Amino acid sequence: MAVLSLSNAHLAFGHVALLDGANFSLEVGERVGLIGRNGTGKSSLLKILTGLEKLDDGLLQQQQGLTNVYVPQEPELRGDATIFDVISEGVAEHKALRERYEIHDENDDLAWVQERIEHIGAWNWEQRVEETLHRLDLDGSRLVGSLSGGLKKRVALGRALVAQPDVLLLDEPTNHLDLDAITWLEGLLNDFKGSLLLITHDRAFLDNVANRIVELDRGQLRGYPGNYAAFQAAKAYELENEALFNARFDKLLAQEEVWIRKGVEARRTRSVARIQRLEAMRLAHAARRDVQGKVRLDIDTGGASGKIVAELEDVGKSYGDRAIVRGFTSTILRGDKVGLIGPNGAGKTTLLKMILGELQPDTGTVRLGSRMTVAYFDQMRDTLNLDATLADTISPGSEWIEIGSQKKHVKSYLGDFLFSPARANSPVRTLSGGERNRLLLARLFARPANVLVLDEPTNDLDIETLELLEELLAEYDGTVFLVSHDRRFLDNVVTSTIVYEGEARWREYEGSVQDWLTQSKRAAALQAKSAPAAAAVAVVPPAPAPEPAPVVATKRKLSYKEQRELEELPKQIAALEAEQKQLNALLAGSELYTQGATRIAEVTDRAADIDAELLALMERWEILEAK
Repeated sequence: MAVLSLSNAHLAFGHVALLDGANFSLEVGERVGLIGRNGTGKSSLLKILTGLEKLDDGLLQQQQGLTNVYVPQEPELRGDATIFDVISEGVAEHKALRERYEIHDENDDLAWVQERIEHIGAWNWEQRVEETLHRLDLDGSRLVGSLSGGLKKRVALGRALVAQPDVLLLDEPTNHLDLDAITWLEGLLNDFKGSLLLITHDRAFLDNVANRIVELDRGQLRGYPGNYAAFQAAKAYELENEALFNARFDKLLAQEEVWIRKGVEARRTRSVARIQRLEAMRLAHAARRDVQGKVRLDIDTGGASGKIVAELEDVGKSYGDRAIVRGFTSTILRGDKVGLIGPNGAGKTTLLKMILGELQPDTGTVRLGSRMTVAYFDQMRDTLNLDATLADTISPGSEWIEIGSQKKHVKSYLGDFLFSPARANSPVRTLSGGERNRLLLARLFARPANVLVLDEPTNDLDIETLELLEELLAEYDGTVFLVSHDRRFLDNVVTSTIVYEGEARWREYEGSVQDWLTQSKRAAALQAKSAPAAAAVAVVPPAPAPEPAPVVATKRKLSYKEQRELEELPKQIAALEAEQKQLNALLAGSELYTQGATRIAEVTDRAADIDAELLALMERWEILEAK
């Protein structure tokens, strides 16, 4: 049953229709991911559903008594208030009702007030706030103004959740959150009992949270059952069919246009019905909204840097009593693509500055490579002059720009990043968050560089641009340092990760984020297994021995049951991998998406389960082999 719905919705800003007769419904308990290009109207849709904006035309319906809460990208919080006070704003009605009851104003209908208090559970609103603070791991006495961006986002989520709404509307909830916080948020939203509609470009987050994807595309809202992986396969099939239909339509239209322009002889036998059909086809072609062009990315690496970019030996850095880096050793080579992972405030920027030679370590040595040309992508967009035009931002004082051996007009270059020529002379302040990020990428790639430093480049970028940026960075032959909390983006780009492991310790892992998670999980399991054995040995007093025998390293013999298990493991793994291959083929094909939502969900869930089963079998195999 739908808790809210839109019917024949229309919304336009200027000549562009953001919603063009769109329909949408949100069912009880659904977790819907809303995706689409930057500027298509996703945030406006959320504001319409929460009542902050109005439709130009159409109908918005919702269940009687429905409560919904909206958390914007940049929530407004009172900086001089405590966390407890700000989260308590989510139960403002509860507080007001209880105060009315306690004051006993003779003009009040105390019976109604008491009934309302009982209905919404207002007697114990303080306990509800305290429970929310505990769940979010927040100190209620801290001032909001002193918090980082990630903690402020957590406070805004707490203010929304304490209200226990029927519908939760979230706009980019993972922005400013680190990996641990994103994982925590996934669990929180999966436990949420109401309906959820969220905008995000974090594909791994969508896969782990959403059970339906809705795409806002050319003014229409199209729903796809399952998570983002299921959506990708269905969308590819849909776009292929749309392209074939449009090609046939355009060919027929061209033939009819030739026919209508024939000479006098043809006009004598002209069919009235055929003329009417041609006029209808012309109107349909004029009204058709084709798929928007893709961002075209290219970068000039300039001259190659030396083979070694940076060599760090036992470096350390502290600020006052607080250690940021301790005993870090690493060698970065030309062409490495390094991801830096750690919680907000751990010191990723400090470590990066030492690697690039911009900050001297307190201890240890840093040796820099030669011929390094560094280009920066700034997370907070501080380097953008809001009053400058787009053209001046890209190429100040010139209408032309050189990319490698190519010379391009600045308007043509901006067009590669989906900025129309008419906007080239618009000030930067008129751009949305996602458009400013696109402009920063355009400026970054306009300058020769053999070392790229990308600090949270994925914030506000739509998924399609992210995928194109991934392709560019994968083919880029320079060195990349990438600070990001987008797991899928990191997995698709980096060749190694430098990870914060607590107490100012950083460690480098080969491979992607998933490789790091797998390695660290195995290390933790082995450490936990060896700890009890070490403790047991420590408490047993040494027995006196006349003469110590030479130590011979031996392995404990496997039991019969363990030996059989070890022999069977390769067969089980092979069977699972074969099933995984079959399911991946189903997901990549088109046949599955004609079999209904239940079948799609079954296949998607089973594919996810196989990954976990394979990991468990591999870990078990490693343990038995070690014995």
